[in-house]
Amino acid sequence: MPADLRARYSRTAEGRAWLAALPGHLEAGLERWGLTADLPPGAEPWNGHGGVVLPVLRDGAPAVLKVAFPHPEAVVESRALALWNGHGAVRLLEADQDSCSMLLERLDAGRWLQDAPLDRARDVWGSVVRQLSIDAADGPAWEEFEHAAAKAERWSDELPAEWEHLGRPFPRWLLEAALEVCQTRGAVGRRAGRDVLVHADLHFMNILPLPGTGAVPDAGSYRAIDPQPVIGEAEFGVAPVLWNRIAELPRSSPELALLERCTDFSNAAGLDPETARQWSLTREVQNALWSAAKPGHDGDLARSLWVASTLAGRTLEGLPAAHELPEPGGAALR
Repeated sequence: MPADLRARYSRTAEGRAWLAALPGHLEAGLERWGLTADLPPGAEPWNGHGGVVLPVLRDGAPAVLKVAFPHPEAVVESRALALWNGHGAVRLLEADQDSCSMLLERLDAGRWLQDAPLDRARDVWGSVVRQLSIDAADGPAWEEFEHAAAKAERWSDELPAEWEHLGRPFPRWLLEAALEVCQTRGAVGRRAGRDVLVHADLHFMNILPLPGTGAVPDAGSYRAIDPQPVIGEAEFGVAPVLWNRIAELPRSSPELALLERCTDFSNAAGLDPETARQWSLTREVQNALWSAAKPGHDGDLARSLWVASTLAGRTLEGLPAAHELPEPGGAALR
């Protein structure tokens, strides 16, 4: 198993139990779906933050076997992929809910959108969002997804309580800016909006091209992976492209450039930039409180506060400069 996956899940009894069961889950998946591993001898499988991905062959065709740690997001991932059915997202071929295992089409894991120029990434991201934004519907297939407006209602109570519990880690005005959004976009205050299925973690590293698409794949050749599915306004999903790749903002006026990026990416996906700004501000305040509660996440906290306060129009003083902020992942400030 990859070393970083072992290190991450060795910290708790639940994680250690999952690591111990993981080889059995992989073997069971290989047998259940008639697969053969497609790795050179001694090579490690791929992995993300919350699961392992094994390249496989089924009847000679390439695919991947993914086994995820059984957290709430992993449980509903296959439900969302089944609804998207390969349109904008990686195609789900098989799934076993009991082991959080999925057989997926294989994408080109060596060419994620993280490495593409930002203008190119913007166009691809917008194309993917348009494909993913299928209208929400009633029925069993939709019942397990939380609504973004319901999240906002819940945050109206949780954010102030957590802010007080953590010793008021940032100014009250920023908290109130997030709460105002919760009131206007929550289930009670919301007056309009189209409900779609939203990939709430659609950052650049979660978008990969299909294999064999040439040196510069067209925008329609990219697919999203690792969804955090939510029902609601598509603008809820803009935030991850704002809290990633901050170092690439112009040094002369990164604050203005962040707001411009929000507008540009929203326009590329046919979304409302103001609604995207509001949701992104609130999501980053929520991220800031999460980071404030976790030792060693001062870098993530500073980045979230910079993004949230900049989107609120009043960048907090005392934070590192934009180009000194670490990328997401819990990095500590130097």
